[in-house]
This record gives sequence, C-alpha cells and structure tokens, in this order.
Amino acid sequence: MSQSRLIAGLMSGTSLDGIDAVLLRVKGAGLRTSFEQLAFVERPFPRGMRDLILRNSVPATSRVDEITRLNVLLAQCYAEAVRAVARAARISSERIDLIGSHGQTIHHLPRPVTMFGHTVRATLQIGDPSVIATLTGITTVGNFRIADMAAGGEGAPLVPYFDWIVFRSRTRNRLLLNIGGIGNMTILPRGCASKDVAAFDTGPGNMLVDALMLHYFGTPYDAGGATAERGVMLPALFRTLLRHPYYRRRPPKSTGREEFGEEMIRQVLQDTRGERPEDVVRTVAALTPFAVFDACRRFVSGSRRPEEIIVSGGGAKNRFFLDELRRLFAGVQVRTADELGVSGDAKEAICFAILANETVRGNCANLPRVTGASRPVVLGVVSTPAG
Repeated sequence: MSQSRLIAGLMSGTSLDGIDAVLLRVKGAGLRTSFEQLAFVERPFPRGMRDLILRNSVPATSRVDEITRLNVLLAQCYAEAVRAVARAARISSERIDLIGSHGQTIHHLPRPVTMFGHTVRATLQIGDPSVIATLTGITTVGNFRIADMAAGGEGAPLVPYFDWIVFRSRTRNRLLLNIGGIGNMTILPRGCASKDVAAFDTGPGNMLVDALMLHYFGTPYDAGGATAERGVMLPALFRTLLRHPYYRRRPPKSTGREEFGEEMIRQVLQDTRGERPEDVVRTVAALTPFAVFDACRRFVSGSRRPEEIIVSGGGAKNRFFLDELRRLFAGVQVRTADELGVSGDAKEAICFAILANETVRGNCANLPRVTGASRPVVLGVVSTPAG
C-alpha cells in the first residue's frame, strides 16, 4: 500500500462567495488514487472584499495597484483557510504535506489573439502560491491553468481529470455537472479511457441568478431555488438569452464572467423593466439546466448520451435546477455527488488537492481532448516554503 499524504485543497470560484478549504488523506496517484476527506470549511470573504475582487475582474473598473495587493491579500486569506481546516480536522498544520490552490480567477481569455507575432491565450488567477507556502511552511502548488494554455489549450476545464479517476463507471454513461458561478459538465462514457472523456463549460451556473437576487431582494442567492419556483417563464427573455453565441460554439470551450457577467445582467434588467422579479429569476435560472440539455443535444453523440447525471457545487442544493434537469432529461437518473460519497460542496477543492498530488509526482493531468491542448502537460507551479 502506497504511503499516504495529507493534502489541503483550496478553491474560490466565480461566485465570489468565499474560500472552500478541504483536508484529505491521499494515497496513490492517477487511476490508483484513493482519498479520505478529513475536514471541510467554507470561509466567507471579509466584508467588502467580494466587491473589490469583482471590480478588479472587469477591465473598465480594474486597477493595477489593487490587483497587485489582492494577489497577496488573497494568499494571506488562503493561508488562514489552511490553518482553519487543519483545526477542524484536529490536526496540526505542520503535518500537512502539500497544498493545492486554484486561486481566484479575475480574468480568463482562452480564445487566441495575435500580439507582436505571437499567438496568446491567457488567464489570471491571483492569490500567489509562494505567499501561501511561506506563510504556512507547506509546499504549495498553484497556477494550474497556464501550462495547458501554453500548449494551445483553454486552460479549462481541469476538473474532468478528477471526474474521470473518481466517477468513471464500467456500466453507465455518466454526466458530471458542477454548478458554481459557471456550469461545467464532464461526459464519461461507460468504460472510458482518458482519451474518451469530453468536457466543457455549459454557460452560466449560479452567477446570473445570484446577481438578480442581490439586485431585487438584497440576498446573495436563491436558497433552494424557492424564488425561481414561484415565478413563471418570460418566453421573450428566454429566447433572447439563448441567442448568445457561446451555446453554438463547438468544444473545446470555456467561459466566465467575461461573457456572462455584469454586462449581461444590465441588459436583462433593462429588457425586463416592469416584470415581476420572481419571473425574471425563474427565466434566467431556467437557462442553467437548459444549457446542459442543449449542449448534450448539440455535442454529445447518441451512444454517449447520459444515463445518469451527478450534480455538485452550490447548484446541487437548488431544487429548481434539479427538477428542471429531471424534466429535460426524462428517464435519466439525476443524483448529487454526495449520494456517491463525494462532498458536492467540497468537490472542486478536493479536485485541486488531487491535481497538486499529480503535479508533485510529475504526472500530466490535463486532458487535451477537453482543453484543446496539443499535448498532455504537468499542471501547476510548485512553491516551496522559505527557510
């Protein structure tokens, strides 16, 4: 039996609701990976930090001095989250062997542009891993996306590698759906090898609904999907939302706040003046499950169509999303990751702990068919603690 490692995973996503930190005991690597979750904590950002990050995720309002300071400030918050999850597990943080930190994406530009004779794809995750390593005394892996982009990929999604090693089935086609700020799905045909995995971002997850709830009701999200359940559909608005070119773009593809952020919310609010807020919320919420259904219809061949859908992320707690998935995918079993023994809340943090384990073992963990990279690459930058 391989020696185990204690690995902390950190994730803060496009919903900007705070930091998820998980502590795992991990054995093996690749398809021989096994893990036990020891603790999980969710730490909200300090008051005002969400707005500061959001402002610096938009070119028109970002400032280079604020981004520079946020890069260090977020790393300090990540280090505190590691200490918090260690306390929750009743384990000294000195015993932790490794940290995997996704960082906070403030801009993601996967589509290539030509600059001074070079083809450039770019992404920026802040929360410097060298600061985390120095403050915690623990080797830290971060900046997972950029190596894949250097190899011609989109740098996303990266969770499908984790989905493949943990959720593959010999008998059933599975669709892994994570609904965070952005929705992303992984198709795992029965008995699949890594080259058979397909995955991409489907479009908005919770992001647009969260923004509407804040605007209309002063609450950060639609708890349980209750507001969407009270509303009725606005067909004209739904048709407008479906015209976004992202849905027709063929994979590999990824997206974020750049396409489904503040500009879209402003347009929705302008187009729905005089409409009931709950009707607007329902119509926009319906976009999230429909985008998954539409993506399967467009891009997943019949023999690979899902027989089971496994949902994780904050959206797994939204009854409206789950009910709509069951309606759209009639006859397909819709379950949550928790039902299969993996915490849906912690899943993405778990993923980056597992990816860090692959990095320090020198294993490639991107899936070129998924990201569009020209070849497999080792992901991440390893920062060792000072002293």
